[in-house]
Amino acid sequence: MSKDYKPRQAGRAKGSGLLMGLFVGFLLGLGVAAAIAIYFFKSPVPFSNRTAPVKPGATGPDAKTTKSEEKPRFDFYRILPGQEVPVTEKQLKEAAKDTAAKGAAEPAPDVYFIQTGSFQNPADADNLKAKLALLGLEAGVEPTNVPDKGTWYRVRLGPITNLDEINRVRSQLAQNGIEGSLVKVKPAP
Repeated sequence: MSKDYKPRQAGRAKGSGLLMGLFVGFLLGLGVAAAIAIYFFKSPVPFSNRTAPVKPGATGPDAKTTKSEEKPRFDFYRILPGQEVPVTEKQLKEAAKDTAAKGAAEPAPDVYFIQTGSFQNPADADNLKAKLALLGLEAGVEPTNVPDKGTWYRVRLGPITNLDEINRVRSQLAQNGIEGSLVKVKPAP
């Protein structure tokens, strides 16, 4: 019998097939990783502050106006412009003294809101509202039209008439690193 001295190509095919498989697997993995990264960067992230909230009490920084005018989702109470006043700590203490002097049986005539943020993006306002809900606080998002600045979405807790409740909520906000400003609504004339 004679021996076959022809070079065999089966050995070479196995080595190149392994390299080809590794290369294809690497490309597929890279494509999947890129698709996941694109998905995460395009989707809104809950509880993120991509747009930092404006200091409570302010209506917002200079920015382009929003192009789409949406119908307000929360219109069960409306506060007329010019009918709300920021409240200082001194004014709050004076109101507490007045309430104590009148007696606990009589409810406070003033109505307060605690504003925790103001956003131009409604999704950011909803994120803060959800964060407050996780703390056990029920907040509302109130759209307001600011001249030359567009629609801003204010996140507010209230209405609150009990001063002890105001202090409790403000303390809870401070413990969780959330700043809130107190706003008093003037009674209708």
